[in-house]
This record gives sequence, C-alpha cells and structure tokens, in this order.
Amino acid sequence: MKIYTKKGDDGSTGLLFGGRVSKNSIQVELNGVVDETQAAIGLVRAFARDEDLVRLCVHLETDLWVLMAEVATKPENRSKLVVGKTLVDTAMVSWLEEEIDRISALFEMPREFVIPGGNPISAYLDIARVTARRAERASVMFTQLASDTEVGRYLNRVSDLLWTMARWQDGEALKTRDVFEREKN
Repeated sequence: MKIYTKKGDDGSTGLLFGGRVSKNSIQVELNGVVDETQAAIGLVRAFARDEDLVRLCVHLETDLWVLMAEVATKPENRSKLVVGKTLVDTAMVSWLEEEIDRISALFEMPREFVIPGGNPISAYLDIARVTARRAERASVMFTQLASDTEVGRYLNRVSDLLWTMARWQDGEALKTRDVFEREKN
C-alpha cells in the first residue's frame, strides 16, 4: 500500500463513512490542530519517566483519535458513530475531570501566573496545552455543524488537564532538585 493516493491533489480530502471536503474546511483545520496536540503529547510521552504520566499520555492520544474520527464525519453520517470509538461522549469528559481532580490533589496549585519552562516535560505539556486551546477555538465552528457534540467541552477539559499535568510535573522536578541538593550537601 502506498502512502499517497493522489486523490487529494485537487485540494480535497476524504471523510470517515464517505464524502469529501475541501482541505481548508473546518473539519480538516480542527483535526489538523488536534493532530498537533496529539503529537505534542507524544513528545511528552517519549521523554516521560513517570509511569502515571505515560499512562495519561497514551489515554489522551487514544481518545484524541476518537475525537478526530467524529470530526471527520459528515453531519448526515453521525448516526454511524460509535460512542468511545468514533464519538466523544460525556463519560470521556468526566474522565478528564476526574484526572484533573486526582492530579490536582498531588501538589499545591500555583497562586500566581505560571511562566512555562520549569523543566522540559512541563514545557512540552504547555506546548500541548496551547495547541489544545487552539483546537478548542477551532471547535466552535465545528459545533455549529454538529450541535449534539461533546468535542468543544472535551477539548476544553483536555487543555485544563494538560495545564494541571504541567504544573504537577513542575512540582515533581522541584522535588527531584531538592533531593539532589540535600544529597549533594
């Protein structure tokens, strides 16, 4: 199988369950930004040493595939979507909220604005967060096409979780530095 099909040379792309749209459509734009978010999360996972962080990243990457499947479906084919496989549902949003609460309990929340770059992992998480925010902004137009979607809420919570994960990792790096400094002295 070849990676190129030449079908998109006319500026269109195929959708799940059939049909084509212009490559500058909101569905393609939104999925492009979600793909960037997923790649940034993959970068975090590639450098992560914490098993819990790796597990979270894999879960997010997998769920973002679900979201992209939903976005890549024409409104008239939405009835063919399957919850949790090709359709984002409220349970997926709830899982994000539960993870935000769980991780928030692991550290003290910053009381001031945070400057990204406390360490490489938190910086990568902040890159993923800002791309998720851009995807959320793009999702506003998508939700006008599919008013019965959880895509906008899901992306809002993803960016909240990524922010929380970044602050958690900032704290983990500080703990490691403190231990290192004590051992050095």
